[in-house]
Amino acid sequence: MAPRVCAMIRSANEVMVLAAKAARGAGAPPAQAVQFGAAAIVHFRAGREVDELIQALASLPQGPILALPLAIARIAENAQTAGPLPQSDALLTQSYVEALAYAAHLDGNGVLHLDLTKPAPRIQLARIDLPDEVYAAWSDLAAVLLVPESDASRLSGAGAGLSDND
Repeated sequence: MAPRVCAMIRSANEVMVLAAKAARGAGAPPAQAVQFGAAAIVHFRAGREVDELIQALASLPQGPILALPLAIARIAENAQTAGPLPQSDALLTQSYVEALAYAAHLDGNGVLHLDLTKPAPRIQLARIDLPDEVYAAWSDLAAVLLVPESDASRLSGAGAGLSDND
């Protein structure tokens, strides 16, 4: 990837929501899109390359954005303390594991170890250095979710009505 050009530092919440919307626009179901957003901010916080995130979005409607959350959920729902995760980019997988709400770690063999009784430590993150080209690409994907501006969409309830602006 070319050197990062960044003109804007963004809030972690803005990046998380934008990543989730981009995943939805690229074809991910809502739950997996939200988990991708959470993993994305962990990924940036850890200083990992944005390429893994871009590749994950490009692989939709297949790939890690669908496979990783489903595998993690299967392990947790079966009340297992460990289970294998699908082959994926190791750093992206690590970001998903670190984004979990409960204590978890990934061993060298790609096996996820969970402690569902212990919350994960949380690190506050205020700002993320998001490259402009990533922001633009994710905004384009997110825009797929928008309702087209038309009289028909307005009649169906899209947009703000006169009373919504009071």
